[in-house]
Amino acid sequence: MIELLLSIQLIIAVLAVTARKELAGVLALGLFSLVSTVLFYLMEAPDVALTEAAVGAGVTTLIFVWVLRHTRSVSGRVR
Repeated sequence: MIELLLSIQLIIAVLAVTARKELAGVLALGLFSLVSTVLFYLMEAPDVALTEAAVGAGVTTLIFVWVLRHTRSVSGRVR
């Protein structure tokens, strides 16, 4: 099970790096953190899993999406 999740993480990491659109890369990073949460839970570290879910998959993804939307609106006004 852990080997399967690690393989999925590897695929998600490659997709995040090779994504053509910024939003797709950010969402792939959020999914990477979500899979990391499951891995931490399976390795019997529920406190680390909870922190990864809240910070890695939740807050960080939200901040990245907010920054992408904000920079697009600012760059749209400059032109």
